Amino acid sequence: MKITLFTTNQIRHNYLVNLMSTISDELFVVQECGTIFPGIIPGYYPASPIMKKYFENVNVAQSKLFGNSFINNSKKNIKILPMLSGDLNICPMDLLSDFLKSDVYIVFGSSYIKEELVDFLVEQRAINIHAGVSPYYRGTDCNFWALCDGNSHLVGTTIHLLSKGLDTGPMLYHAMSNIKTNPFEYTMSTVKSAFLSLAERIKDNSIFKINSTAQDKSREIRYSSKNEFNDEIVKEYFEKEINLNNKILDNSLLKEPFFLNN
Repeated sequence: MKITLFTTNQIRHNYLVNLMSTISDELFVVQECGTIFPGIIPGYYPASPIMKKYFENVNVAQSKLFGNSFINNSKKNIKILPMLSGDLNICPMDLLSDFLKSDVYIVFGSSYIKEELVDFLVEQRAINIHAGVSPYYRGTDCNFWALCDGNSHLVGTTIHLLSKGLDTGPMLYHAMSNIKTNPFEYTMSTVKSAFLSLAERIKDNSIFKINSTAQDKSREIRYSSKNEFNDEIVKEYFEKEINLNNKILDNSLLKEPFFLNN
């Protein structure tokens, strides 16, 4: 089986690369690279003392759940095309040609894909991993906002078919977590839940047998943008008392949920 993965270069993304390499004969990785020191070096997020504090917590949780993951090509089956974040949408299709001959396409953490490439991936029924529970939370930093809104029961990940709209594609299932030691580990563990469940379901072919479900946009609680995640709201977040068990989860809100327990 050939798999193509569109992703970036944080620890959790490298973990996903390594995981997918174990279930594929050949793995093609289009890896957009940004700073690995968010909050300190300006990039997708601004640099400031409060952002530094926030991402220090993120990185502690990430390292605990994913280890210090470097890409391990011991099977010699990984081919990587590195590029700067944002380059993907000006990248000619012919440059990507060797990466567009796979059986399975996965998107996690890449730039918002547009034009000819998104048309191709939609046609190929590419799978997107959205760090948020759609259709309730769409956009960026969704699990952060779910906690800010007091909706810890809606912290999770959505595995859905890629679409031209942001996080709007038909849903396959939700990946959730029962690991609730602290907010940062809780949100990060839902990402690990998505990775492990998706790898298993690709390996046994069950992912291709799931009937997708269209998202009900009337259930949307928040559509968050990059600019809303700022120093002021992060400061408020640290001042909140985040209760990870404040609401009982109603499984009817989810599609075929998978729960990570350890």
